[in-house]
Amino acid sequence: MTILVIDAQGGGVGKQLVTALKQNIEDAYVLAVGTNSTATTAMLKAGADEAATGENSVMVGCRKADIIVGPIGIIIADALLGEVTPKMALAVSQSSAKRILIPFNHCDNIIVGIDDFSTGKLIKQAIEEIKKFDSQVK
Repeated sequence: MTILVIDAQGGGVGKQLVTALKQNIEDAYVLAVGTNSTATTAMLKAGADEAATGENSVMVGCRKADIIVGPIGIIIADALLGEVTPKMALAVSQSSAKRILIPFNHCDNIIVGIDDFSTGKLIKQAIEEIKKFDSQVK
């Protein structure tokens, strides 16, 4: 199963996701794509199997992934301080992969009805969703 992790800015969320995926999903092949080299480097250091940077890498990764996981901003053009381009958001949104989106209320995008969980708890919930999908595929 190929899991695409997309992150921006400093790559902190992506780093935590990659670490959790490698610890909890036995057969996960983790492809990490950062919107910038700092995010990419953080995810690669966390144990991603492969990593790349930039708009075209997001587009290509979305075609290869079974699951895409990252902050909800990856589906919103100009989100994450403008690092998510319209083409990136479109590629994620139109991908046939299952999307696991982590709801963060920042960058002028507020998600109502969602409890304000810690990043660790949100990542744990994302991993549980991926485990459910993984067991259905097997």
